[in-house]
Amino acid sequence: MIQSDDRKGLLATISNFFYTRGFNILRCQQYTDLYEDKYYMRIKLDLAGLTITRAELEKTFGGLAEELALVWSIQYSDRVPRMAIMVSKTSHCLYDLLVHYQENDLFCEIPLIISNHPDLEHVADKFKIPYYCCSIKKGEKPRQEAEVQALLRKHHIDLVVLARYMQILSSDFIEGFNGRIINIHHAFLPAFKGGSPYKRAWEHGVKMIGATAHYATCDLDEGPIIEQDVERITHELIPDDLKRIGKDIERWVLTRAVKAHLDNRVIISGRRSIVFPN
Repeated sequence: MIQSDDRKGLLATISNFFYTRGFNILRCQQYTDLYEDKYYMRIKLDLAGLTITRAELEKTFGGLAEELALVWSIQYSDRVPRMAIMVSKTSHCLYDLLVHYQENDLFCEIPLIISNHPDLEHVADKFKIPYYCCSIKKGEKPRQEAEVQALLRKHHIDLVVLARYMQILSSDFIEGFNGRIINIHHAFLPAFKGGSPYKRAWEHGVKMIGATAHYATCDLDEGPIIEQDVERITHELIPDDLKRIGKDIERWVLTRAVKAHLDNRVIISGRRSIVFPN
């Protein structure tokens, strides 16, 4: 993944770097943001026949990146990311993630599920994934977060997915996983904050509902958006109908966002994200 200020010759220079070293470029996706004069690239290489170590490759490319003022990252397809799912009492997003994981649609390992309630342990049991209940007592949230963080470190977690985890994470927690926490919520925000959003949306006569998946930041529900979707509704539906439709959109949107991250198709650029297609 590469991003930089846009200028002529970037594609040719970067491609030539790999060509002269004998690499086969399997795929190259790029996007030029003419409004902000930024350049983004996702490049996939075949490392078969690599004659230098990966560390040497990264060091050599790092020299070019410094010369061109590139912001870059590298991921290897033989390293499987480790993902933790955090939940509270609602199961629809959790089920969708686990079914896609079981069907090998998500390139990851899920070594644990963490919750602040015991309610969804039966779901974890069905998929044979360890379930940890880290309850929160009044005035003990720092202790609970420390317990969760210790579990994430113990299991070497790369990505945390908040699958309707109904707690606000501290700034220290978020900064420790910067760009590696994905959250899901209804797409009404900043309208209808707090409880019963679908009932209040119905009361206001909304004509469409949706969901937003984004990276968690210290600014609540304002991180870079990865995926969104909406569905039109009519006056004939009652609040329970809106909630049911909203739950479906939430699970679809979250799973698509998680898959995009695991497929290394997302570049975070300030408050925005650039998501390359499959």
